[in-house]
Amino acid sequence: MKIQIINGPNLNLLGKREPEKYGARSFEEYLKLIRERFPKIEISYFQSNVEGEIINKMHETGFDFDGIILNAGGYTHTSVPIADAITSISCPVVEVHITNILSREEFRHNSLIGKFCAGSISGFGLDSYRLAIEALIEIKKNGK
Repeated sequence: MKIQIINGPNLNLLGKREPEKYGARSFEEYLKLIRERFPKIEISYFQSNVEGEIINKMHETGFDFDGIILNAGGYTHTSVPIADAITSISCPVVEVHITNILSREEFRHNSLIGKFCAGSISGFGLDSYRLAIEALIEIKKNGK
């Protein structure tokens, strides 16, 4: 099984940016842990602060991988092109957020991408990514 994780803007600053909200661990540290937890799954990682690069990575992997875990960051609330990219590819996409977006500012409550994803996981810190991997395993197992 092959899973692509795509993180959007400002997520390169995990471990440094607002640790009270996002934690003190970098994503690279967490990635090592989830790769150890799921040794039979090829987990690729990509981060960009640029909308077009996120879309290009979705196009590149969205037909050959078994799933994409997407934390679009602030683009969640603004990007019709990323929503269109989700509908253009064949593999399932799970939307992930580290914080509970519904407990934050009002503008964060609306996801332009969520309705096109297989599901959304929000508010479990970095563990949201593990939950997304488990969801993609179930989707693959059940043939959805």
